[in-house]
Amino acid sequence: MAASKQEFIAGFDFGGTKMRVAVLSPSNKIVGRAEGKTKNVATPKAGVERIVALVNEAFEAARQQYPDAQLAGLGLAVPGPVNPEKGVIHELPNIGWKNVPIAKFMEKAIGAPVAVINDVDAGIFGEYHFGAARGARTAVGVFPGTGIGGGAVINGALLLGPGISCMEIGHFPVMRDGPLCGCGQRGCLEAVAGRFAIAQEAAVAACRGLAPNLFELVGTDIAQIRSRTLAKAIAAGDEVVGQIVRQAARHIGLAVAAVVNLLAADCVVLGGGLVEAMPEIFVPEVGATAKARAMESFRDRVAILAAKLGDDAAILGAAHYAAQQLK
Repeated sequence: MAASKQEFIAGFDFGGTKMRVAVLSPSNKIVGRAEGKTKNVATPKAGVERIVALVNEAFEAARQQYPDAQLAGLGLAVPGPVNPEKGVIHELPNIGWKNVPIAKFMEKAIGAPVAVINDVDAGIFGEYHFGAARGARTAVGVFPGTGIGGGAVINGALLLGPGISCMEIGHFPVMRDGPLCGCGQRGCLEAVAGRFAIAQEAAVAACRGLAPNLFELVGTDIAQIRSRTLAKAIAAGDEVVGQIVRQAARHIGLAVAAVVNLLAADCVVLGGGLVEAMPEIFVPEVGATAKARAMESFRDRVAILAAKLGDDAAILGAAHYAAQQLK
């Protein structure tokens, strides 16, 4: 088939702090990209405009190689529970959207079918087909970053509820009267081990003079204490920051142990911004805690691995999911 006849799929990762999109050729080669910060998206209308602008930018890059390429579909990965069948976002806890028929809005805007998927479902789907979880029977993804998302692929199929995504591991209740979470509940895993929780505790340490390198890098501005900033502070010698991060990783390990006990997972893939910035902390700490607390029958059957695809995991997974839906 001539290049001018080929139809391309786009995958979009709508993250809590960044948006990324890539256009894939029929052979799953990335041929166009665009990215930007997740800002000015307080309303669905504004969000759709922002998404469309980035999709168009990525597709224009793709057309540099394939001038007559056409967009056959878009896979949209979002950080919250969705109805994949109807293309509805139920809730985006850290952005404020509720019950948004995003597929309908996006299809009208881009003139192509849109498949909606939870971002960590997309991430583990990408890792299952193209990355660290290839060959697994039951693969679980846990992606800590701005939030903490979870997803699972069992025998090649995403684990989904009836008309809703599932595996919201970041909202496991782990502390009865703990910190307030973005979902409105208290004591969720995300509220004690997500990046905002880590940044808040690290900022207090910096304010007290216990993390001088972090203070020199960004002061005590929580919004500026990102995953790579934490990694730099630890590498520069801020031991307290390292302790805070390791404690968060151990909290995540407890949740992973629970999921391993529930699903008998043979592969747990750790991804997201925190893991990408500090794999040498998160992978061993989560792994050791999870295996120590999982039932003996399961602990030797599970491999706990770092994701291989990085930022492309959700993009590739969303695009692959969209391609499946089109078929």
